[in-house]
Amino acid sequence: MQSENPDLWNRPDEMQKLNKERALLAKTVDSWTELKNRVEDAKALLELAVEANDEDTFNETKTEIEALEKLVDDLEIAKMLSGELDANNVYLSVNAGAGGTEAQDWCEMLYRMYMRYADAHGYKVETMEYNEGDGAGIKGATLLISGPYAYGHLKAESGVHRLVRVSPYDANARRHTSFSSVFAWAEVDDDIKIEVNPADITVETYRSSGAGGQHVNKTDSAVRMRHAPSGIVVSCQTQRSQHENRAQALKMLKAALYEKEVEKRNAEKDAANATKKANEWGSQIRSYVMHPYQLVKDHRTQHETSQVQTVMDGGIDEFIYAYLKGGEKPKNASGASADDL
Repeated sequence: MQSENPDLWNRPDEMQKLNKERALLAKTVDSWTELKNRVEDAKALLELAVEANDEDTFNETKTEIEALEKLVDDLEIAKMLSGELDANNVYLSVNAGAGGTEAQDWCEMLYRMYMRYADAHGYKVETMEYNEGDGAGIKGATLLISGPYAYGHLKAESGVHRLVRVSPYDANARRHTSFSSVFAWAEVDDDIKIEVNPADITVETYRSSGAGGQHVNKTDSAVRMRHAPSGIVVSCQTQRSQHENRAQALKMLKAALYEKEVEKRNAEKDAANATKKANEWGSQIRSYVMHPYQLVKDHRTQHETSQVQTVMDGGIDEFIYAYLKGGEKPKNASGASADDL
């Protein structure tokens, strides 16, 4: 085995990468072994229930079969996550669209939803950037979500998200529609070489906002980088010094540029390339309706649920799974889907 090579101990970065790959493979093997054993146990339990004509044992078998169906679904999804970057950590950026306070409040709701999702899945989360709104909500934020297959799952969230509700900020209790955009890109390893010309980068410094330690709002330690050729903008404000924030922002920029190159090579396979649209009406990938009825609907897969609060509490697995299983539904000759007509 490669991990048993003594020379590898002198290359800790390579060793760490190999151990990560080994852990992912071991987890997959363990899951298949667990499924096989539990299926055999369920078959034996069913035979016992039939022979004894025992309704309680039969009901116990039904419950176990339902749990096995969920396990099969999880393994089916894991099999689909075989993309070049699917196993990586993910940067997730949420940004408010036009609409002032309404859009900024919606942006913060999405930020909270992804924080809840990450927590429920045992992912580590670091807020790389957090820009407070004017009076309420946030203008935007960027999260680094770390854990096995974080990018593979959350790449399904890239696109425009639309909210319909009675505004808590409207004295006349009118219904409002708000938009926020989400973009996910994979964190790449340092051994992936991305050449960035320093002349193409504009660096700005500013004071951090939101929670973040003693340096927040006291020094211009936050860093924003703009890459002129691609138009990519990244920001980091969570490190203790401007130097550290600059280094992290450059890493984020390289990851975003790598994502752009991957999209270019695999445009027909990469859903994110098709979902980066204007932050406005008609371009949304998912709608969250809170009034006059309760409904969350993904316009790519047609998957929907009336459990809006569950979704806002981070329960987005069913939407991610539907996307990974089916991808976007076919478009007609004009390029529009049935929902857009």
